Amino acid sequence: MVRRQSAPAIALVVIAFTTLVLQLVVLPLVLLPLDVRWGWLLVPIAVTTVPLWSLIHEGIHGILLRDRGWNDRLARALAVGYGGPFTLLKAGHLLHHRYSRTQRERTEIYDPARSSWLAAARTYYPRLFGGLYCLELLSTLLVLLPRRGWALLVRRTDSLDSVTGLLFERVARRDNLRRFRVEAIAVLVTYTGSSIAYGGHVWMLWSAVGARALIVSLADNAYHYRTRLERPLDAMNLALPRVLELFVLAFNLHNVHHRHPGLRWHELRAAYVADRDEIHLGWFTAVARQFRGPVPLTAQEVRADTVPQWTAEMSGAPSTSP
Repeated sequence: MVRRQSAPAIALVVIAFTTLVLQLVVLPLVLLPLDVRWGWLLVPIAVTTVPLWSLIHEGIHGILLRDRGWNDRLARALAVGYGGPFTLLKAGHLLHHRYSRTQRERTEIYDPARSSWLAAARTYYPRLFGGLYCLELLSTLLVLLPRRGWALLVRRTDSLDSVTGLLFERVARRDNLRRFRVEAIAVLVTYTGSSIAYGGHVWMLWSAVGARALIVSLADNAYHYRTRLERPLDAMNLALPRVLELFVLAFNLHNVHHRHPGLRWHELRAAYVADRDEIHLGWFTAVARQFRGPVPLTAQEVRADTVPQWTAEMSGAPSTSP
């Protein structure tokens, strides 16, 4: 039963739902009619994207609550408020754990024998500046696709250079597809209804969604950018003040998570100490350096047998990057 679950986890879920209800219902129907300046609440609400995703992430790994049924129900509901079907988010994230830094999933890497920096940048920068989240949101439109269409989609997107085909194949499985359709409809109804409630102030809602898109997309690959290839268990731990580490539910200890994906967020710090792990870069530094753009497959720093890039940066050694 849900009452047997840990009080802290339930409290965090309640706070997350309260924030979502405030954004999607209370603000447009109650507060904005009183004073349009209440719209400024959307600024701090946008910042809560990070802990919101962290809670969904706990649900993806089945560790939000010990009861698996309630874990999935609450994570699915949080994902609706986030704006993405939980079934797709879960499949995508678990594929990330399996294929990270391999040929199928190395976001910033391009092969100079097959492409140019400019060609890679045309897809890299839109993804970095909001595109990742926008694709998650737009995936809800696939609710209109019949089963035969999903089979075609899998065939068209299947490639050794991408997890997209594998992602669609997992979603298209019978039980998953049914759940995906219910979740996608819930997202569409929620955000359509909220848009109607905002009325003439709808730009506020979608500005907040745009901020969420930017935050999600900037943070997604920061833990892996310019790290060694062919090492799915590797990621970077990024430095944050302890209060911010608590705010993001220790998501910054990403190397610890990749090596211990079954640990709950509040167990990661102890595992970090026990493993004698290290902080590789500052969080803001890691996010900002992604602006350098795509990295060639031939770059010395991303070779599996090379010294990690963060080691060179922290020691002051010259970089071998282009």
